[in-house]
Amino acid sequence: MTTHALLYALAALLVLVGLAGVVLPALPGLPLVFAGMFLAAWAGGFQEIGPIPLVVLGLLTLVSFVVDFWATAHGARRVGASRKALVGAVLGTFAGLFFAPIGLFVGPFVGALIGELWHGREFRRAAKVGFGTWLGIVIAIVLKLGLAFTMIGVFALAWFF
Repeated sequence: MTTHALLYALAALLVLVGLAGVVLPALPGLPLVFAGMFLAAWAGGFQEIGPIPLVVLGLLTLVSFVVDFWATAHGARRVGASRKALVGAVLGTFAGLFFAPIGLFVGPFVGALIGELWHGREFRRAAKVGFGTWLGIVIAIVLKLGLAFTMIGVFALAWFF
């Protein structure tokens, strides 16, 4: 196997792991997708993928950070989540990894719920905060998936045209 083939295989692996990272919180999803695409462009001597598509891909990666923080914070803020609820949602998301796929959906909610109960809120209020925080995370994932597939489209268009 040639060096180019190994680099392309590694690039494809980075993109696939990055796509998984869009859903799994332990992995930096879109930065890995970008890294894989940059590696593929580099392996090809930047002949198929030039500076303009790379800048666009980099900007989309930066937008993903804004989307991630905005959607999660917006969902939590709309329901008045405490800092403990946000920490609980993050810890619940990580714990949910061990109970995938159900845990990935239930973990953030349960974590935020426990965080709010720890903060001293009544159960009904804590459940509302848990749901709002969970919804923010889901919205962030959906938006980041859209960005990921947009990046793949930009890369494919630049590669083939």
